[in-house]
Amino acid sequence: MMINVELFMQYVTYFLIAIGVLAFLTAMIVQVVKELPWLQRLPTSVVALVVSMILCLLAVLIVCQYFRIVIVWYYVFASFIAAFVVYLVATGGWERIADIWERTKYNRK
Repeated sequence: MMINVELFMQYVTYFLIAIGVLAFLTAMIVQVVKELPWLQRLPTSVVALVVSMILCLLAVLIVCQYFRIVIVWYYVFASFIAAFVVYLVATGGWERIADIWERTKYNRK
């Protein structure tokens, strides 16, 4: 089986674009709904996680419907895994990851 690197890079690019768009939408929706009376008691990070899970599941369902793909259980499972990545990006997780990298990185003297 030959791996087509160009096709692989195209899919990786699509995946990163989807993560970015979903993270942007998650951040926007959380900013709007976090001041609702019944959501003020919850931490913003919990609201962001729930919103990202809903958005990722909807995105998978919409893509499957658009391309006429049969929805199977592991698509739904993968959407919940991707929701954690979207949540991290939407809540500033890249800064946390960069901080961890800076603390563990070897510095030459």
